[in-house]
Amino acid sequence: MSFEQTLGIAMGAVIGACLAVLIYRRRVIRLQESERLKCDVELREAKLKLREEHNEMELELQRKQTENERMLASRENELTVRARDLDRKAEHLKEAENLIEQKNKEVSREQRLLDDAEHEAEKVRRLYRLKLHQITHMDENDARQLLLRSTEKECAQEIADLRRSKLGRSEAEVNGEATRILLAAMQRITSQPMNDATATVVSLPSDEMKGRIIGREGRNIRTFEHATGTTLMIDETPDSVMISCFDPVRREIARISLEALLKDGRIHPASIEEQVAKAEEEMRANVIHLGESALRKLRLHDVHPEIVVLLGKLHYRLSNNQNTLAHSVEVANLCALIASEIGLDPAIAKRAGLFHDIGKAVDEDYEGSHAIVGADIIKQHGEDSRVVNAAAAHHNEVPAESPYAGLVMVADSLSAVRPGARASSIDGFIQRVRSIEEIAAAEHGVSEAYAIQAGREVRVIVEPDVIGDEEARQLARTISRRIENELNYPGSIEITVIREQRYKEMAV
Repeated sequence: MSFEQTLGIAMGAVIGACLAVLIYRRRVIRLQESERLKCDVELREAKLKLREEHNEMELELQRKQTENERMLASRENELTVRARDLDRKAEHLKEAENLIEQKNKEVSREQRLLDDAEHEAEKVRRLYRLKLHQITHMDENDARQLLLRSTEKECAQEIADLRRSKLGRSEAEVNGEATRILLAAMQRITSQPMNDATATVVSLPSDEMKGRIIGREGRNIRTFEHATGTTLMIDETPDSVMISCFDPVRREIARISLEALLKDGRIHPASIEEQVAKAEEEMRANVIHLGESALRKLRLHDVHPEIVVLLGKLHYRLSNNQNTLAHSVEVANLCALIASEIGLDPAIAKRAGLFHDIGKAVDEDYEGSHAIVGADIIKQHGEDSRVVNAAAAHHNEVPAESPYAGLVMVADSLSAVRPGARASSIDGFIQRVRSIEEIAAAEHGVSEAYAIQAGREVRVIVEPDVIGDEEARQLARTISRRIENELNYPGSIEITVIREQRYKEMAV
């Protein structure tokens, strides 16, 4: 092999080695670049994951804060209830002290009466001795006159009982006729039982919508609550939110607005205000339609537009789950039927029955009971004075000035206690009546207790030898307080304590 060949081979080897080194370096650089790019991608993914975890932690923190606020409000309510219970117990102790003091006074008074009775008995004994002495010196006519006078005194009670029985028979005939009229009116009217729900729950397509409803930093939910005047309760209940508000009309506007927002998909402050404005217009039209429908059903006219709006709002207000507008229409029909039976004007009676609860539809700007407020409103819009008085007096807050007030009271009670009118199961009704009777019968000195008028009145019969007049009055107050503290019931319950003494003699 020549020198040139060897040199060429050596130079080729060197050049190949250099090329191999260059290729290796390029591969290393390429690997380093790919590793750097991979690290950058992993870094960006880690940052995104960290940001998502941060957002989830913020949402969880807001949820826990809301839950803590709710628990704090619940604790405050419990403390308030306990404070009321302590005040009530203090009042009961004070009443017990007063009762003991009254007992002591009664014992002292009874002792004085006993002393007076002994003194009177001594006088009577002396008087009888004197009369016996006089009788021994009487002739026949004087003895007959004395016998007649004594017989008249002895029969005075029997004469009074006979008079009472005659009057009672007449009163029973009147009550029977009144019962016949009421039954005739009730048989001529038919109504469907009310099953309206009181809670307003809106379903969501998914739980992700809860975050969109809340919005960034809570802007959406604050805008919604401010625009509708309601409170959105978002908790762990899946795929639903609850709308809470005392005003049922505002609650319905909030429901319509929220459903429209969910359907549209755009949830931000501007769209929220737009949907709330549309819902308010829709609600106003619906309220007017409901009020006019009630008037057409009753064939009434010449009603002010503001009264029509208030009538429509009654549709969204419930009383013990009984729709107030349907209740008012039913009372109006009952009033008209009874009025036609007893010779009164059915049109006036119908208007009085329809407008008697109109005060329940007004907002908090008015002060006073719904009966007084409703009477003032219909008076301002030119209603008949008899209709105004019937609306104001149907809860005995003002004196009744016409028979129409009594008609409204009767019809209102009939509509309220009609089976199926209010959300009360037969088992719950039976249990409530039984509890009322048990509370009354558990008191000392009570012989019998009966709950009547669908549980709206309880009549308590006491033993007259054990319970005196003052004790009977105190017993009625005690039973009233126990029923208020231990039972839940619609309306009011009247407690009547009956203390009766009967004297019998046997003539042989």
